[in-house]
Amino acid sequence: MAVLTDPISDFLTRFKNCCRAGNEEFSAPYSRMKADIAKILQEEGYIWNYELVTTEQFPEIKVKARYVDGRPVLTDLKRVSKPGRRVYAGSNDIPRVLNGLGIAIVSTSKGVMTGNSAKRSSLGGEILANVW
Repeated sequence: MAVLTDPISDFLTRFKNCCRAGNEEFSAPYSRMKADIAKILQEEGYIWNYELVTTEQFPEIKVKARYVDGRPVLTDLKRVSKPGRRVYAGSNDIPRVLNGLGIAIVSTSKGVMTGNSAKRSSLGGEILANVW
């Protein structure tokens, strides 16, 4: 297995590739951050569900993508903060994604949450990704 320098980007890319290929589900190596992102994606309606699968070698997170009328709910996503260039924003500077049609995923001191939740809680943090 190759060494990943950005496991969050790998997870999001697997999700995007799954939707574009028309696959029902995908799996990725487990981490708590990925589970938090999957929870947000489920709450916002981008995926049906996710589960932790423990194998002999290492734990995985298995995610089931959501489709409506045969088309994926996910249109696209963009990784904002990367290992080489971290992007932070205060609570007033968290961007709106597609005029409110998408979500920003933000890592705050209170955990990973959507941009709207962070604004309501007056929390800033690292902008992980934009999903629409």
